[in-house]
Amino acid sequence: MKAPAFWWRRPGLAARLLQPASLVYGAVAASRMERAGARAPVPVICIGNVTVGGSGKTPTAIHVAALLRSMGRHPVFLTRGYGGGLAGPVGVDPARHGFREVGDEALLLARQAPTVVSRDRPAGAALAASLGADVIVMDDGLQNPSLEKDLAIGVFDGSVGIGNGLALPAGPLRAPLAAQWPKIGGVLVVGRGDPGERLAREASLKGLPVVTGVLQPDPEVAASLRGRRVLAFAGIGRPEKFFDTLREIGAEVAETRSFPDHHPYREGEATDLVAAAAKAGLVPVTTEKDAVRLAGMEISEPRLRAIATLPVGLVPDDEADAFQRLLAPALARR
Repeated sequence: MKAPAFWWRRPGLAARLLQPASLVYGAVAASRMERAGARAPVPVICIGNVTVGGSGKTPTAIHVAALLRSMGRHPVFLTRGYGGGLAGPVGVDPARHGFREVGDEALLLARQAPTVVSRDRPAGAALAASLGADVIVMDDGLQNPSLEKDLAIGVFDGSVGIGNGLALPAGPLRAPLAAQWPKIGGVLVVGRGDPGERLAREASLKGLPVVTGVLQPDPEVAASLRGRRVLAFAGIGRPEKFFDTLREIGAEVAETRSFPDHHPYREGEATDLVAAAAKAGLVPVTTEKDAVRLAGMEISEPRLRAIATLPVGLVPDDEADAFQRLLAPALARR
């Protein structure tokens, strides 16, 4: 799904026309969030999007797992495997599984730590514990009540916040914000902007700890793209964020192509992108998530290997201390 532009503006005609459906969806989502969940055998740290896509959730989950390892813990990722066909529970094996089986996010996570895909979160938590987890990092699932969370970190994009403040389909919220606040134990604002600052103040007034940070591109790749003319393409929640990042590192974005989030590329699409870039003398460049989906194809065109990938990682403003203050109480309760 490609996020419509009106989600990120003040409610206009399109949002008002969809608002009755939004009220119904929001009421159902809020009611569902109140259900009691199963208790996992080990602590569960949930990294959740409050809105649909694009906030920096997966880089945050990776950062939290790395921090937990530095604290002597043994984290295992748990994810639904959005876009993949396997219901699970299954341990992700990048040598055996492709994105069509487990989704692009699961493959990125599995590069960093053991990863379990399971639509049934309690069953996935049991498998994670059997694999040696002493803490589970759940990528997404803030609105899923089936598994009890020891800590849920709500991740917000500082540049857009909650957009027009409405629930799907009139806006980007996965449930009304009033229903989500009580489930959140800490807030991460990724990126700069007035919307993020307003949310940070609101969270602080509610007594919630707030961490801020940015997504930082890989410095070596960034240096290699600086001054280059590129054709940028992405199938993520908000492709324009990726295009802006390229401009910020000094690449000249001559052409852009946007696709829906988690877009499963066809070989013809990828070949056409590379051909268009070659014809215009541009470097084709995309995100890590898109690269995972491209790698899952049987590619015969050698030039497709010339597609550059720009990885990003979360860099908190208060490096480790703020996150440790968030994590320590949740871990201590077990």
